[in-house]
Amino acid sequence: MKHFWVLLSLTTFLVTNSFAQKPDKPTSAELFHEIQKLNFLGTALYVAAHPDDENTSLISYMANHEKARTVYLSMTRGDGGQNLIGPELRELLGVLRTQELLAARHMDGGEQRFTRANDFGFSKHPKETLKIWDKDKVLADVVWTIRQIKPDVIINRFDHRTPGSTHGHHTSSAILSMEAFDLANDPNVYPEQLEQTTPWQPKRIFYNTSWWQYGSQEAFEKVDKSGMVSLDVGTYYPELGLSNNEIASMARSQHLCQGFGRLTDRGSDMEYIELLKGDMPKSNDVFEGINTTWSRVKGGEAVGDILYKVEANFDFQDPSKHIPELVRAYQLLQKVEDKHWRSLKSEELKNIISAAAGLYLEASSASASTTPGSKATINIETINRSSQNVTLKEIQIVGADAKRTPNKVLGDNQKENFEVNFTVPANTPYTSPYWLNEPGTLGTYTVNDQSLIGKPETPSAFKAIFNLEIDGVEIPFEKSVVHRYSKPDRGELYEPFAILPEVTSKIDEKVLIFADSDKKSVQVKIRAGKNDVSGTIELDHPMGWKVSPNSIPFSIAQKGEEISVIFEVTPPSTESEGKIEPKVRVGNKIYRDELVEIDYNHIPKQSILLPSEAKVVRMDIRKSGEHIAYIMGAGDNVPESLEQIGYQVHVVDPNDIQNGDLDKYDAVVVGIRAYNVVDALKFKQPVLFDYVKNGGTMIVQYNTAGRWAGQFENIAPYEVTLSRDRVTDENAEVKILAPNNSLVNFPNTITEKDFDGWVQERGLYYPSQWSSEFTPILSMQDEGETEKQGSLIVAPYGEGHYIYTGLSFFRELPVGVSGAYKLFANMLSIGKDEVKRDNNVKG
Repeated sequence: MKHFWVLLSLTTFLVTNSFAQKPDKPTSAELFHEIQKLNFLGTALYVAAHPDDENTSLISYMANHEKARTVYLSMTRGDGGQNLIGPELRELLGVLRTQELLAARHMDGGEQRFTRANDFGFSKHPKETLKIWDKDKVLADVVWTIRQIKPDVIINRFDHRTPGSTHGHHTSSAILSMEAFDLANDPNVYPEQLEQTTPWQPKRIFYNTSWWQYGSQEAFEKVDKSGMVSLDVGTYYPELGLSNNEIASMARSQHLCQGFGRLTDRGSDMEYIELLKGDMPKSNDVFEGINTTWSRVKGGEAVGDILYKVEANFDFQDPSKHIPELVRAYQLLQKVEDKHWRSLKSEELKNIISAAAGLYLEASSASASTTPGSKATINIETINRSSQNVTLKEIQIVGADAKRTPNKVLGDNQKENFEVNFTVPANTPYTSPYWLNEPGTLGTYTVNDQSLIGKPETPSAFKAIFNLEIDGVEIPFEKSVVHRYSKPDRGELYEPFAILPEVTSKIDEKVLIFADSDKKSVQVKIRAGKNDVSGTIELDHPMGWKVSPNSIPFSIAQKGEEISVIFEVTPPSTESEGKIEPKVRVGNKIYRDELVEIDYNHIPKQSILLPSEAKVVRMDIRKSGEHIAYIMGAGDNVPESLEQIGYQVHVVDPNDIQNGDLDKYDAVVVGIRAYNVVDALKFKQPVLFDYVKNGGTMIVQYNTAGRWAGQFENIAPYEVTLSRDRVTDENAEVKILAPNNSLVNFPNTITEKDFDGWVQERGLYYPSQWSSEFTPILSMQDEGETEKQGSLIVAPYGEGHYIYTGLSFFRELPVGVSGAYKLFANMLSIGKDEVKRDNNVKG
């Protein structure tokens, strides 16, 4: 456990993004490690498509062994994947995975960048990917990243030469990287970028190959490796007490929403990178032939003369002895003409000076959030834990007209506290992920501010600049304003200081299904962002729908308090769909946003502002049965969706079920990837199958083959072989193979039109083989592929029915796809007798 905190301190040391809410507290050994990195002037860029695609072993090796600045460029934020730890999907999942990537980089010592590409879901070919992404925009972002980062070497995670052999996003990331390698140095390409950056030509570009590219270890051993660089990434770092692969494993384990928690690993481990363009290194040194010393920049040799001596003679007992030399190097560095290296190394050097002096500089808001126009109180804490001469000249709050000029000597280990008060400017932007502020397309986020493109997160609204005089030289130190607090069960905590609207609204149910023309009560929650908020709320609605009353007055006394109001919504008599949107009036202002907070222990708390709205759908739907047992898997909103059409859904713990317990339910539904994540299911298969044999209906949604939480002979009572077959085109033609089967006839008639309006995909991980007892119901296929018949299969078993489906109901139901509701109602109704049919409730 000690080594974990040592590593966490090290990897947060020189990272300036706002993930690092907690102040850095490096040891002298870690400080020496950072001085070594300070004296290396080289940069590596690693390029892939998604969170979790990156090779953390290689990133850590570049950052901690080579000592290079190492950046991971992920084309997307992983918005299209699944979530194993919570309900966040789509753009909210992208926010969560962004923060997990930042957590991983804090472990392996890298930095993080993105493009504007949206992870729209699985794509089978780069042609489709690049069309949906808007290739020119994403290519521009890759060129922008290269021009800003100025990498000497680029390493692609995927092979640009094998389109169609893997995820289209994967291959596209490599294609774009290869093109950008040639374009980034051309001033005629994206010339508008050159107002903020300069052209750049990387020295060489590699492909991170391995044995899996060749099918097996044996086949890879026979490959000519003369065009490859081999790296043993299992190296050990004595100053950390950790090996590189241990660090990589811990970084990989930050991807918790994807279930990538893993054991650490140790020992020799070879990685291979194949040269694609540029000159081949003469040794297994990626930076061979590239000047990575201080002589690389004009005026840098004088800086290096000082810093190399500090490294050679580093005093582990008292690093503060080096402060005069470090300050002198900082002075000389400010005279270096190369703006890129001057800016980058100045920040690194300032952090080293701060650590050597034991400086603690903190600006903490008295509250977690505030609103534009409100008063803010910032608590300042400063301490110099060294005998060096340090004077606090001034504290300035950037983003507000506020400062203090203590002009106070910071004595050795003498804490000084101050308070800064100011009014938050009325035009202060709200705290929310910048890429979600404007509507985007299916494949690309809209970001109009070029300076924001690529940044992992929105910069803090307020920063504190501590102007210190150290050894006679004034040096500014920048810290984001945070909120520090404690909880009895968790101790000291930090979170971002958020700027929020004075009022937000929320409809919990994002899709409201009206199965008949009866009105429904719709609850709208109103949350205050400050004390004493009052106004009125209305509900905008589509033509043909009615809302009563027209408006409701409200008054909220306390900041953070939430109240609820109720509207009656009446649908039209015919099928219809649209949106209802709360509109909150406070004075002469109108607020339409919902505040979503993502709060897990492994990432900082995230505040996201999204349009407050809910989809309303009037559909004619019939159902049979009432009580449904639901076994949760990796997390989905299917239970809530089924309740929308009148089912009573009971979430059951498989650990608790015994023979006969399920007989009272009309059906048992197993959630997505349940067999991948729920250990208890391996013990409860006999109970579930007995339930079916005795007349029950069991519906199993998609699972990933080969990732079982336990060992199963089969997830079905008959032989079923799951595959990676999927149909990614949400508009792919669907054919009904069994037109007489009850799944497409009772109680709702299903036609091809019921597959209109599906989102992201048709389905995934279909069975490729099944026993003769099963009947396939549907066929579908992506363009250029063979027909897939495994999306929905059903078999009688005893007196009941077993259904396996890879159709993406977990995506379709929460967004109100009418045909998906009708088909799921049919699955729940299968096998019901004539008496039950007569009691169907018609919508």
